[in-house]
Amino acid sequence: MNTAATESASAGPERSGARRRLSRSTVLGIIAAIAAVLAVIDQITKNWAEANLPLLEPQPFLGEFLQLTLLYNTGAAWGMGSEITPVVTCLQIAIVIGVIIFALKAVRSPWYTVALGLILGGALGNIHDRLLRDPSPFHGAVVDFLELPNWPVFNIADMGVVGGAILIVVLGLFGVAADPAADAAEPDPAQSPSSTPEEQR
Repeated sequence: MNTAATESASAGPERSGARRRLSRSTVLGIIAAIAAVLAVIDQITKNWAEANLPLLEPQPFLGEFLQLTLLYNTGAAWGMGSEITPVVTCLQIAIVIGVIIFALKAVRSPWYTVALGLILGGALGNIHDRLLRDPSPFHGAVVDFLELPNWPVFNIADMGVVGGAILIVVLGLFGVAADPAADAAEPDPAQSPSSTPEEQR
């Protein structure tokens, strides 16, 4: 048996994983870029909605399927938690911290990087409203304006958070690791120390 060929074959998965594996600085850079773009788009669309939409009056956009309805939400989805706005704000800040810690410690996958960028950008977009909009810091109302049938009115930031969360769930269901090297590092049972050379053949 050709020793060089054997070494090349056994190193194949690890090298493949290494090619897909991003460096920590690349992960953080991509997450920051996605988050920044999403947060800016979120604020631009919210400012547009405030300037052009009447309060609580649905405006058809894609027929009855998607309407534009401006409202101010001091709680979470369906207005829940409107009495504890500071708690909702702190939870969103905790999400941001959790995303950053997860990215630093465990994420080297391109797909997970995109998902965390979406979640971070969405969370920052709504945190901006909570901290800087009326009536006061930590009590600010989030601007929502997109309405689907039988669904709470939402905004671009919400789309980022939900989209990123769905992507992470899908990646988990398909067994995609947050760090490709984790898969590459798993020992091959056929090459385990307990197996004999005859068994490996």
